[in-house]
Amino acid sequence: MSFLNRVLQPPSYGYAREGVFYKPSTGEILREFVSRMNVFADRKNWLSLWGWGTSALLAIPFLLFVFKYFTFPLALWGFVYSMIILGSHGTIWYHRYGTHRGYTFGNGFFAKAWKFITRNLVIKIIPEETYIVSHHVHHYISEEAGDPYNVHGGWLYCFLADVTHQPIAKDLSRSEYQRLTNLVEHTGQYVNTYEEYLKWGSLCNPKHMITHFVLNWAFWYGVFYLIGGTPLAVATFGWSCIWAFGVRTFNYDGHGGGKDKRRDGIDFNRKDLSINQSWPGMVTGEWHNNHHLYPNGAKAGFLPYQIDTAWYYIKFLSVVGAVISYRDNTADFFKNHYNPYLESKKQQQPQQMSPSNGLENRETAPAS
Repeated sequence: MSFLNRVLQPPSYGYAREGVFYKPSTGEILREFVSRMNVFADRKNWLSLWGWGTSALLAIPFLLFVFKYFTFPLALWGFVYSMIILGSHGTIWYHRYGTHRGYTFGNGFFAKAWKFITRNLVIKIIPEETYIVSHHVHHYISEEAGDPYNVHGGWLYCFLADVTHQPIAKDLSRSEYQRLTNLVEHTGQYVNTYEEYLKWGSLCNPKHMITHFVLNWAFWYGVFYLIGGTPLAVATFGWSCIWAFGVRTFNYDGHGGGKDKRRDGIDFNRKDLSINQSWPGMVTGEWHNNHHLYPNGAKAGFLPYQIDTAWYYIKFLSVVGAVISYRDNTADFFKNHYNPYLESKKQQQPQQMSPSNGLENRETAPAS
């Protein structure tokens, strides 16, 4: 069994039965969800409870916004903040840097300052550990038994995965745990010693994580309060609740809901069911099929219409000198995928009509 097959804590119903992926029932998933957040039974469940507890707390400002401070301009701002700003930051920090290291920060003070800013650029919602470790596993065995948010498990299987399938294993050896720390240390997250891991069952420490969230939330609430008073602060934090729960649905939709929705000329990665979707792509740079084609890239928007807000920020960091290297796979995409596709379409066009037919020669436009 490889290292990445072992780093996550298997659910009580298992990933497979008789060598085949096992899709648990709704009841099995819900029972697993509840048991994995029970800190009274096991304090090592603290991170799962923290993740859902903080997301649920954001429902308070959302309700305050809806019933007390609602205005259309604030609703528009909240929509932009949750969909574009929070979404793009997730791609920039957790996805392309935290997991795949598609770009590298420099070692000087200026670069380290920008790294700190990038990590805290928005209201913090996801602990790095929760996202990064499981996402490595997802790419390693995408859509196979053990993939923590396997689309074949269904919508609920993916939606509750941060509790039911993404927590790290609680019985790693010292050497295995040391290997695991290498997956997150570069993000600046405090990493437990092995003895602390045995106590808390996580890479991150409750004291440091809670302190980070409190300082981050206090800072951003203060900023938005100074700019627009309580209404703006409440609207911004409230709409963050939408993203906090919405992001949990992404992988299910991003893999076609378990159906093959890949399109020729658009989705070139055929190793899994990932698809390029216009909405996540346009607002966050998450062209998901492109990402699975080049998982370690700093850029996923290759075609002219594929807006990539995350890439624009990364490129900006490079221009100012905070990022010293990045992977841009655009040239390879066109050379090995898009241009060959266009060429194959030309070769499939019907032969030009003969002049003797009395019809003008003409070409058939390639299918979109």
